[in-house]
Amino acid sequence: LGIFSNNLDEFYRVRVATLTRLSALGKKSKKIIGHDPKSILKQIRKIVVKQQQRFEITYQNILKELEAEQIYILNEQELDKSQKEFVHNYFVEKVRPTLIPLMIEQIDKFPDLLKDHAIYLAVCMSRSKQDGKEAHALIEIPTNILSRFLVLPVQGKKRYIILLDDVIRFGLKEIFSFFNYDIFNAYTIKLTRDAELDSYDDFSASVIKKMSRSLRLRKEGNPVRFIYDEIMPQSFLDIFIRELNLDKEDDLIAGTKYHNFKDFMGFPNFGLKRLRYTPNVLLPHKDIDRNKSILKQIEQKDLILHFCYQQFDYVIDLLREASIDPKVISIQVSLYRVAKNSNVINALINAAKNGKRVVVLIELQARFDEEANIYWSNKLKDEGVTVMFGIPGLKVHSKLCLVTRIKANKPFHYAIVGTGNYNEDTANIYSDHALFTADKRITNEVNKLFEYFNAIYKPKTFKHLIVSPLGTRKKITGFIQKEIENVLEGKEAYIIMKLNSLTDKQIIEKLYAASQAGVKIKLIVRGMMCLVPGVPGISDNIEAFSIVDKFLEHSRIYIFCNNGKEKYYISSADIMPRNLDSRIEVTCPLYDKAIQEELKAFIECQSKDNVKARIFDAGQTNTYKANANDKPSRAQWSFYDYLKENTFSEDTESKDKLE
Repeated sequence: LGIFSNNLDEFYRVRVATLTRLSALGKKSKKIIGHDPKSILKQIRKIVVKQQQRFEITYQNILKELEAEQIYILNEQELDKSQKEFVHNYFVEKVRPTLIPLMIEQIDKFPDLLKDHAIYLAVCMSRSKQDGKEAHALIEIPTNILSRFLVLPVQGKKRYIILLDDVIRFGLKEIFSFFNYDIFNAYTIKLTRDAELDSYDDFSASVIKKMSRSLRLRKEGNPVRFIYDEIMPQSFLDIFIRELNLDKEDDLIAGTKYHNFKDFMGFPNFGLKRLRYTPNVLLPHKDIDRNKSILKQIEQKDLILHFCYQQFDYVIDLLREASIDPKVISIQVSLYRVAKNSNVINALINAAKNGKRVVVLIELQARFDEEANIYWSNKLKDEGVTVMFGIPGLKVHSKLCLVTRIKANKPFHYAIVGTGNYNEDTANIYSDHALFTADKRITNEVNKLFEYFNAIYKPKTFKHLIVSPLGTRKKITGFIQKEIENVLEGKEAYIIMKLNSLTDKQIIEKLYAASQAGVKIKLIVRGMMCLVPGVPGISDNIEAFSIVDKFLEHSRIYIFCNNGKEKYYISSADIMPRNLDSRIEVTCPLYDKAIQEELKAFIECQSKDNVKARIFDAGQTNTYKANANDKPSRAQWSFYDYLKENTFSEDTESKDKLE
């Protein structure tokens, strides 16, 4: 529920906001996107209303399940005497100092006051004497300072929680005591604003200033959704409709008493292990000795790391070694999103302090990470790191790191090419792969790409890496065409693609053509999917499914039969127009046979999943794969076990300790 709430917010802030902007263009908008944006907005609204109804049913079911575990979420009216005293003390000591109410009747610039992301209590105060006088106030619920949840004292085996919203409701009388009101009603409201940033083409030194200005304007973006408590009186709601200039039909969504369920991702842990995932013990890599030089080990053979299963610390180890090795002359890295307390950043700063040439390309347009990336870019600059901001009109989404060391009096390169960010936080929950290599075929081209970043007017050609927007579309199309030609010649032909999203029309049409020719195609797509599998005569040879489980399936893998000489690739790119045409993306070949076998094992685990795998079909029924006659097989569990078995195959003592 927390993830759904968070993603729906982002959907409104970006996709709905874009449609709203387009609808303001009138008839021109239909020429731009081929559809009437107002019609699409109405469809979205209908779907969202249905989703929220299902959401509320799910929430109520979860409350019942929690009660079965003797966990109760109370509101301010359900507290007993001792709980009231506890809540009152917490309110006085922790909550009240953070609250600065806004009196609606006194506000001059009403539209600019409501923040995106925040939730508010809209308070209506009156007197029981019924003198007709009312006052209205806004109170921001301070979830940026305090937890959304207050855990109350345990009573026997029973555990209790009250939401911060209701703690404030409990104390309303104290907040407004000098007004002499005795009736208080509070309704939760939430405003979602347009979060699209103004584009900019000038990539001069002022780019940070331009981005900072756009971020400030984002906070004042036009409203695209206003959620309110469905029991809120119409007269009170009308104030917000009028002051925020809301469209009653398009912008208003009636909700329940509580909003911002993304906070429920931080639900209190009561120590009941059976209600939480067992934390995975991150595995070491079987071929990396942490007591030896990791750079020299990479020289011996290519290595692949599988994050959220194996330790991300190897990336830090490599950067640390590079920062203190006297023969290392430079470190270059592209950063899209980094951890809140980033050891990657710290390692790069230390490398610069040790006299290395450190070049960091930071993508300032990484959506909703812009402010964090501005902060890091300034910090890196202050420490002597060379910071670049990418290429006008193109997001740099590739995941690259290049270390250059002097060997035999010549520069020698080591590279990390991955499917996910250099982010130790997400590496614990995102399933990604990263290739550690000293193979000159790859490292020389990674170096060439960083040269391209430094001198964008010098075109580059690549033989091994596939780089968007320079050639990914052409290459992928060519690989599919080769499978078509092979199957027509009676040769074995198949395609396996694991992605986050498949939406590009041209590639989809090519996959349909491959299916019709007889090429066997397997698609593992976590998110957006615009290809319809299993349609007779069109896509009979396409199997497609999605896995949503404990870890976010984030990696992109492409495998082509190639007449038995399989081609394996990992990539930062999904098959979407933006990834193919308007981002810098890197798709990297895997030449090492042992690594290919590991990727094949990973795909086999995914293919056998009959617990969390949902089948794509024309009706979008999202039916789970059946396991009636098979043992339950869960891909993420299976692959962890595969790695564990291979890591400790001859070390039963370490394996026992891990278990």
